[in-house]
Amino acid sequence: QVQLVESGGGLVQAGGSLRLSCAASGRAFSSYAMGWFRQAPGKEREFVAAISRSAFNSYYADSVKGRFTISRDNAKNAVYLQMNSLKPDDTAVYYCAAGVTSFHSALVGQREYGYWGQGTQVTVSS
Repeated sequence: QVQLVESGGGLVQAGGSLRLSCAASGRAFSSYAMGWFRQAPGKEREFVAAISRSAFNSYYADSVKGRFTISRDNAKNAVYLQMNSLKPDDTAVYYCAAGVTSFHSALVGQREYGYWGQGTQVTVSS
């Protein structure tokens, strides 16, 4: 089992940047593929980015491709989401998730993740 705690959210103007962090504790962090999801008010939770256990593979939603970067530091038990060129449409609660899969695989579907953090609010003003 793994526990996840997100941080780094906040209020930023459009065009600005934020870096979200997700700290993991419990079972070996390197055993999990990691992902970021988000949920805007009145909308369903959606996939943002994912990274494999090896960090060799990563995937992004089309809406964030070229602006967001997911990374992980297995030595620090952490995964990050660097968000640049933020837009008001990026406003949401951002969730970190962990799932079990093969070493080089990344997970895109929410149902593939067994562990979730509590979320961190990101608000982008226009």
